[in-house]
Amino acid sequence: MIKEAIILAGGLGTRLRDAVPDLPKCMAQVADRPFLFYVINYLRSEGIEKFIFSLGYKHEIIEAYLNDQFPTLNYQCAIESEPLGTGGAIQLANSKTSQENVLITNGDTLFKIDLAELSALHFKKNADATLALKPMVDFDRYGIVETDENNAIINFREKQFCSKGNINGGSYILNIKSFKENKWPKVFSFEKDFLESNEFNLYGSVQDKYFIDIGIPEDYKKAQTEFAKPTLDLKKIDNHWTIFIDRDGVINPEKKEDYILNWDEFKFYDGIKEAFKILNDKFGEIIIVSNQRGVGRGLMTEEDLQNIHVNMKDEIFKAGGRIDKIYYCTSTDKFHPNRKPNPGMAFKAKTENPEIDLDKTIMIGNKLSDMQFGKNAGVYTVFVATTNKDTPFPHSDIDLRFESLPDFVEAL
Repeated sequence: MIKEAIILAGGLGTRLRDAVPDLPKCMAQVADRPFLFYVINYLRSEGIEKFIFSLGYKHEIIEAYLNDQFPTLNYQCAIESEPLGTGGAIQLANSKTSQENVLITNGDTLFKIDLAELSALHFKKNADATLALKPMVDFDRYGIVETDENNAIINFREKQFCSKGNINGGSYILNIKSFKENKWPKVFSFEKDFLESNEFNLYGSVQDKYFIDIGIPEDYKKAQTEFAKPTLDLKKIDNHWTIFIDRDGVINPEKKEDYILNWDEFKFYDGIKEAFKILNDKFGEIIIVSNQRGVGRGLMTEEDLQNIHVNMKDEIFKAGGRIDKIYYCTSTDKFHPNRKPNPGMAFKAKTENPEIDLDKTIMIGNKLSDMQFGKNAGVYTVFVATTNKDTPFPHSDIDLRFESLPDFVEAL
C-alpha cells in the first residue's frame, strides 16, 4: 500500500496572480478554505498517512496554515532555498520519505484518483513511475500521453489542440529507490528530464475521475462553485443519509479528566434512547465514531470497551432504535489517522460501506475536534453544547448548533 505522498507546492503561481495575489497557488481560497485543504483530505481518504510538502515561494504561509489547521497531520516540509524545478523539488523531498514507493501530486490540482488501482498497476509492472492519466476532449492546455496495449507509456506529445486524448493528471507513483540511482543535477525538470527521457520503465493508468487544475483563473472560478457545499437543510434528510455520532458527552455524560471504564459507569443522557428511535426512522446508517484513549493508556481493556458497546446497543435496540456500526480509536498518538480530528474512521466506514454518501452525512459531537473530523471527512457538522457551552458559534467548522442530541432530533 502507498502510505506517503509528496505534494509539490513551491511554484510561483504567475498565471493565478491577478486572481490570488501574494499567496502560493495551493493557498488560494476555494469555498472559504485553502485549496490545499481539499487535496490533503482527499489523499487521506485514499489511505495516505504521511505527507511531505515541497515548498518554495512564500513557504511560511503554508507552514503557518499546516501548523494551525492540521496539528495532528503527520507531515514534514522540504523547503527550497532557490527554485529547483520539479525534479529538484522531488529530489529534495525524497530525503524525507521512508517508503520505497510514494505518491507525488500537485498542490494546485485535485485528481480524484483510485490509488489502489494505480498502485496495483505500478507493482504489477515493477515500474519506475506510474502516471494517473485523465481522458479529455477538445483541449489545448495539456500535452498527450500515449500508451500501448500493456499500459506502457510510449510517447509524450506537446501541447496542441486535441479532440480526444489522455493527459498527465499530475499524480503518479514514483519508485524512490530507482529514482535515486541516477545522478541528477540540483536543478532539473521531472517532466522533461525524467518522464520524457525514454530511459525509464513508465506506465499509465487511465482514470476518468474528477479533475481540476486551479492554476488558471477560469478554473479557479469554476472551483468556487464545484466545491461549495449547500446549506444543511434538515427537512431534506431521508434514508439515503448517514449520521456519525460521538459517544461520550453526546450519548452519555463524560467523566471529567477521566474515562468511562465499564458498563456500570455508563449512563444515558435523558431522552437519548427515545432520540435513537426517531433516528432509526430518519437515517439509512447510524454510526458511532469515538476516541477511546482509555484503552491505549491501559486504564481499561478493549474487552471492557466492547462490553459497554454491546450493552449500549442492546438498550437502544430495546427502545426501538439501532446502531449499525461502532468505530473507535484507542491510540494515544495524536497523529494516528483514525484518531479524531483525523478523519480515518469516516473513510473506513465509507470503504466498508460504499453506499455511504459523504455529501449526505452529518457528524454530531460535543467538541471542536468532532467538528474538525467532520469537515476533514467532507461531511456536515452539528455541535451539541452538552459539555462545551462556551464554544463560539457561528464557527467555520460548525454547520448547526443544538443544546443536545434530543434537541437536534426534535428539529428533524
